[in-house]
Amino acid sequence: MNDRTDIGLPARAAALDILSAALARRSGLDEAIAAPAFGALETRDRAFARALVMATLRHLGPIDKALDARLSKPPPERVRNILRLGAAQAFLMEVPAFAAVATSVDLAGAGRESRPFKGLVNAVLRGLLREPPKLDDPEALAPPWLLARWRAAYGADAARRIAAVIAGEPAADLTLRSPELAAELAEALEAEILPGGTLRTARRGDLSAWPGFETGAWWVQDASAAVPARLLEPGPGQRAADLCAAPGGKSLQLAAAGAAVTAVDRSADRLKRLKANFERMGLEVSAVAADAGAWKGEGAYDSVLLDAPCSATGTFRRHPDVLWAARPGDIASLAGVQTRLLDAAADLVAAHGRLVYCVCSLEPEEGEAQTAAFLARRSDFVLEPMRPGEGGAPEASLRPDGALRILPFHLEGGTDGFYIARFLRQG
Repeated sequence: MNDRTDIGLPARAAALDILSAALARRSGLDEAIAAPAFGALETRDRAFARALVMATLRHLGPIDKALDARLSKPPPERVRNILRLGAAQAFLMEVPAFAAVATSVDLAGAGRESRPFKGLVNAVLRGLLREPPKLDDPEALAPPWLLARWRAAYGADAARRIAAVIAGEPAADLTLRSPELAAELAEALEAEILPGGTLRTARRGDLSAWPGFETGAWWVQDASAAVPARLLEPGPGQRAADLCAAPGGKSLQLAAAGAAVTAVDRSADRLKRLKANFERMGLEVSAVAADAGAWKGEGAYDSVLLDAPCSATGTFRRHPDVLWAARPGDIASLAGVQTRLLDAAADLVAAHGRLVYCVCSLEPEEGEAQTAAFLARRSDFVLEPMRPGEGGAPEASLRPDGALRILPFHLEGGTDGFYIARFLRQG
């Protein structure tokens, strides 16, 4: 990034609001970015504020560790957030040191609660500049309770490798409507073609200006998120149901392969976005606003895909806030929702049809444990093992039982963490 001395206090104040919302509650970051006050900022201020918050969240653990070493007692949360943003500016955003400190002091002075702490902000940040902290330590990048869970599930080395991915800014992954155009679009977008056909590009900026956007040649979808729909092997003449479908990337994959798709989501607003995506692609979908756990469908479906609500801990590359908004109790409560939805999804599957269950979570209770319990409940289903590399999944992700456990380091450059199981309904 270039010298940021021309970015003023409004951008930093917006970053403070966004960071505070992101750490206060799940979905807080998205809500703050969607707020009218943020949208009213100049384009460059919005871009700076968002980049600053994301850099802070990706390095929050090490930043807090460095701050705690210089604080005799915890300051008010607003002051801590100002310090966090100041450290991120100085060490991650290439903001000149004097500007990082001065604007942080000004930001503290702009709030009644933080005004008495202007001297503290100045002293702490200047201290950090004298002894720059190490901000890429995997042991500090993840919340301790999550790192402990990953150690227990995958071993100490794998847990460190998962955590190391947190600090990286991800490239853009694109799924193609017509796979035969992969080479042409890869050249136009300066992208590499990943296993399965996903394009990965380091391009930044306005997506609508990229080659192929206007013609609906591709949509944004993480490489891991593109795997589940491929495992259904959809095609013309098949009826497919995508449950908890919005924003619709997997539905688009099913439709692009020729299947007649019904996309179900409980949020009518999110379905509007899904339908807009289908219109841009020139594809058809039947969109239904309903609770997937209560929806009975219209007959049986050859393919059913359930991307169940989950803790989303596997999506930290693009959504680092999920790591800090998640709580241990979330996992158990979400597991109950997943069980209900999985049983409802199973009832929609035709004899000899397929059901793919997936979650963008790294937590075994939401993945492996769900599969084991489902097979114990439903004798009419069997696990249909995946082949090595099937669907574009990294070979390292294949479990002994044939399900997939994609870890973020399984793909060079990183990928979302996913659990994916494919079931076959017996006649």
